[in-house]
Amino acid sequence: MDIKSLDAYWRAANYLTVGQIYLQDNPLLREPLKPEHIKPRLLGHWGTSPGLSFIYVHLNRLVREADADVIYLVGPGHGGPAILANVYLEGTYSEVYPSVSQDIDGMRRLFRQFSTPGGVPSHVSVPTPGSIHEGGELGYVLAHAFGAAFDNPDLLVAAVIGDGEAETGPLEGSWKGIHFLNPARDGAVLPILHLNGYKIAGPTVLGRSPDDEVANLLRGHGYEPHLLEGDDPMVMHARFAATLDTCYAQIRAIQKRARRPTGLAPALAGDRPAHAEGMDGSEGGRRPTRRGHIPRAPGAAAERQGEPGASATARGVDEELPPRGALRRRRPSRSGARRARAERRPPDGRQSPRQRGTAPREPRPSRPHLLRDSRRGSGNEATRVHAPARHDDA
Repeated sequence: MDIKSLDAYWRAANYLTVGQIYLQDNPLLREPLKPEHIKPRLLGHWGTSPGLSFIYVHLNRLVREADADVIYLVGPGHGGPAILANVYLEGTYSEVYPSVSQDIDGMRRLFRQFSTPGGVPSHVSVPTPGSIHEGGELGYVLAHAFGAAFDNPDLLVAAVIGDGEAETGPLEGSWKGIHFLNPARDGAVLPILHLNGYKIAGPTVLGRSPDDEVANLLRGHGYEPHLLEGDDPMVMHARFAATLDTCYAQIRAIQKRARRPTGLAPALAGDRPAHAEGMDGSEGGRRPTRRGHIPRAPGAAAERQGEPGASATARGVDEELPPRGALRRRRPSRSGARRARAERRPPDGRQSPRQRGTAPREPRPSRPHLLRDSRRGSGNEATRVHAPARHDDA
């Protein structure tokens, strides 16, 4: 790992980010800067961009060194220029959009199209190559990250969460997604909480919270926190690279344990011939035969017909069998059924009305009619239930 090369790449991405936010001409500053080189309307956030590029550089290093399958989701709003800068710097953007070429004219077009009518948004959006998440929709980066990891066992989803985004309701609920992630069949989500201290309207809660409170919050959600803080780029490159390697190793260890076979279910197999008990009537006793699964006794049919030649074994089998039809279940006749009912009568000989067939039938109750109360209006008033009128006195 060459720290100086990583730092040079990061600084080049930062320059491309600044150029998208501020410049509309003179992209390489080959002449003194003039007011007409500056965009009349500035959009895009610089505060979150260096950190996003910093993470992008190190994820690229992890992909190259560990052959990892990684997708990068950017949650902070207006972080589009940082990701566009990295995608352009590595050459992917020019492959997708050949008009934005890898020269001074292409760089000028990259700067001029950013956050302008007919250009590209200031968020990481649909036109950004490789993006599946809209950065301006604050609060959903973790939900999209878990969705990308489900049923994708080799994928590592690096989800960057801005400290302003961390205060939204959807993001606060999305931390629970780790409980639905199965390391045996799903990929992994690596949340990266980017605390730069501010959101668009002022300071953030987590950005001003002590480290132990932030760590306890992450532990409560089911994560092992790794805290990094510093302002020396070279030192932070080395520390972040080591921490990222540690996190990746821990994730793969968890997945390896979950995907390791826990043992095989027991099974029993016998070595006795399958048809060793078959009888074929040959001399010398029994031997395996293909008819062994069908119980045949040579000569049994002849013995039943009184013919000679039946074996002693067949005669013994026929003697033990009951007569034909003796095991068949017969339905009792009507007279037999009456006798069976008489035997089940009480000892004193009394019968219930239902047994005697003289049980009195209760009259079926009449159904009440739904009538409208004539004393109330005839409009849409509530109906009342009235019993049917009686005409006994008529």
